[in-house]
Amino acid sequence: LDEATSSVDTMTEARIQKALQNLLKGRTCFVVAHRLSTIRNADVVLVLNKGRIIERGTHTELLRLDGVYANLYREFVRASEADAED
Repeated sequence: LDEATSSVDTMTEARIQKALQNLLKGRTCFVVAHRLSTIRNADVVLVLNKGRIIERGTHTELLRLDGVYANLYREFVRASEADAED
């Protein structure tokens, strides 16, 4: 999904994610993503490092854990804010 949404504006990306939420409701779906906005609403997020699961939880739980995911998310937010200023 990252490549498919990388060239769209944030409004279009939000619409795509909303459509996917409706489509996937009640189904199991595995999403491999680098963009954290793609997985923010997932029921379970697995954080991998060198092929091993190092963190597991919801977006909120992983932020509270303040580990790798939280650090990546903070970097993502900073980069998004910097892009918005340009």
